Amino acid sequence: MRQFVDELGVSRNTVTRDFEYLRDFLDAPIVYQREANGHHYDPDAPAFELPGLWLNQSELYALLATEQLLEAVQPGLLGPYIGPLKARVRKLLGQSGRSAEAVSRAIRVQHTGRRPVDNDVFAAVSEGVLAGRVLTLEYHARTQDRLTHRRVHPQRLVSHRGNWYLAADCEQAGGLRIFSLDRIREARLMDEPAQPIADTRLDRFLQGSFGIFSGVAEEWAVLRFSADAARWVADERWHPDQLGTWKGEVYELQVPYSNPTELIMEILKHGAEVEVVAPASLRQAVAEKLRLAASRYC
Repeated sequence: MRQFVDELGVSRNTVTRDFEYLRDFLDAPIVYQREANGHHYDPDAPAFELPGLWLNQSELYALLATEQLLEAVQPGLLGPYIGPLKARVRKLLGQSGRSAEAVSRAIRVQHTGRRPVDNDVFAAVSEGVLAGRVLTLEYHARTQDRLTHRRVHPQRLVSHRGNWYLAADCEQAGGLRIFSLDRIREARLMDEPAQPIADTRLDRFLQGSFGIFSGVAEEWAVLRFSADAARWVADERWHPDQLGTWKGEVYELQVPYSNPTELIMEILKHGAEVEVVAPASLRQAVAEKLRLAASRYC
């Protein structure tokens, strides 16, 4: 003790508090030995080292909030890996007089319409993307309603509106395709390296048009929103290249698209508060959907 006090230039009480902090907050295996009137590491304890990351109380709360966000995106996947860290963070917050449950009460992440993804599939696909290895997939596409076997070169994982998609170069299709992870029945990681695609080409494919139906934009939708809806839509980001213009109290939004499926669904959400001005094909498709919907209530 005298050596600590002399070399560090602190009081005996400070050294004692530091020992208590190491033991109680950082789980250091420090044991007080009454006979020697000193401290030593427990020789039967597992190997111990000081953490390489120091967090204040606000950062601890942020870490717990981030964990909740990640678990909401793909439940159960990260639990085995970050469980011990979360337990320690909760312990540190509890010893500081704060409750870790405050984060869970204060922050809620809710995804309506989220489709569950098998954790084994998610793990294999994410490993394929990160390691750059070929994947073989058993894929049940919604459009074809049949099971197909694919061999793909994974490029990027995309979370879109609470659901996961894989952008991959498909050997069978001969080009880039989007695969919904909830429709993958089995994913196998191969030992072969995947052929990478340039980021510029991949970005054009994923961001060229509205929604997850990616590809080069073929049309521009011109949508006119009522005054009531405009107050909300004017602050929304439908596409990185969108154009928005106020025309009096109404708001005109222009977005590029290729496949209109998802865009039509988004338009229908706004009901009578939006009008498709152009192109004529999109206007007709939305009008037909509305007529069919109205006929069910007649």
